[in-house]
Amino acid sequence: MQTVISQSLIDDRNERCLETLRLDYETLAESLERRGIDIENLTRRAESFSVAVPTWGVGTGGTRFARFPGEAEPRNIFEKLEDCAVINALVRCTPLVSPHFPWDKVDDFGELREHASSLGLSFDSINSNTFQDQPEQRHSYKFGSLSHTDARVRAQAVAHNIECIEWGHTLGSRSLTVWIGDGGNFPGQQHFTHALERYLDSMREIYAALPDDWQLFIEHKLYEPAFYSTVIQDWGTSVLCAIELGSKAKSLVDLGHHAPNVNIEMIVARLIQFEKLAGFHFNDSKYGDDDLDSGSIDPYTLFLVFNELVDAEHRVVPGFEPAYMLDQSHNVTDPIESLMNSAMEVQRAFVKAQLVDREKLYRYQDENDALMATNELKVAFNTDVSPILATARLHGGGAIDPIDVFRAADYRKALSSSRPSDGGSSSGIV
Repeated sequence: MQTVISQSLIDDRNERCLETLRLDYETLAESLERRGIDIENLTRRAESFSVAVPTWGVGTGGTRFARFPGEAEPRNIFEKLEDCAVINALVRCTPLVSPHFPWDKVDDFGELREHASSLGLSFDSINSNTFQDQPEQRHSYKFGSLSHTDARVRAQAVAHNIECIEWGHTLGSRSLTVWIGDGGNFPGQQHFTHALERYLDSMREIYAALPDDWQLFIEHKLYEPAFYSTVIQDWGTSVLCAIELGSKAKSLVDLGHHAPNVNIEMIVARLIQFEKLAGFHFNDSKYGDDDLDSGSIDPYTLFLVFNELVDAEHRVVPGFEPAYMLDQSHNVTDPIESLMNSAMEVQRAFVKAQLVDREKLYRYQDENDALMATNELKVAFNTDVSPILATARLHGGGAIDPIDVFRAADYRKALSSSRPSDGGSSSGIV
């Protein structure tokens, strides 16, 4: 695998941390053993975990007011993949990349797949874009795309999604994620029922174009850019559409796309129960769709989501194979550092959820012992599993302290001359 950050630098920085990590790991092993938990098994579980990195996330994002470019930002998909490879080289749990089209469109998708493979990467779900007008398109998405009143606009949006499937097939992906910004800002602007009917008609054409082994991920969002009404506004509408379309259609959960205080983990449980959980876009939020780093605001909610996911694994739920992806916008931090932090936080929640004594929890639930049931979750959540995560990275050839190695490499400065800023960006809040 080619990467700007050398393995020798990783090994050198790791050497400085090895003794401390060994002591911390042994201490945690003893503590877990008293609870009947094998730390080696947990470490293997951590090593098996992976979450996809979004190509749009490695560039600096922005707000409706401004964007502040960073040094040596990637200017195209090939440079984005280089940044994604650095992330995976250090954290060792992000071997998958989720691209966004037409932002990441190239002339030769076979060449792009080979480039990713040379960096030790492969492609996860493909994301289409009909929420933004492109220079070459004939019809505007100002008033919608897949649900637009004009059949020509709908046909254009459908054609783009089918094109994304074809590109994704060449890249080795097996799913298409569709999020639309369709909706209205004023009462009376849009006929709610007719809009959803048009959306379903469009999605049926896209669904029909899916290869046999592909899935269609339907992403919902409460608001923005449509502030009064959104066509696919919540998980209920999303799952109803997925049911209407067929078995290959499922509902994708973005943690920031819900109303404040919504019980996201219960939504996850419902989607699992009816075999309609596509996967996740992981991020965090304080007020709305903030797209902040995963686990930076409410790590307990992230843990509770994984509690449901690990429970489904424990119960061997049929067809349970959710896709894990990050979806974030980094405005004041280095995108690579934030994505590494986020990947590790998602992995942390996954490992912590493994600590829950399922049989004990089920017994408390059956006995209606609310206090002991919630305490069982808290015992797992309050356990510091950092030594397990660091050891998993070490076993995979990654960094015990990824941020330290990244900064020691001075990665941005090393690329500043070969990546001069062009003032643009193919990153965004999606």
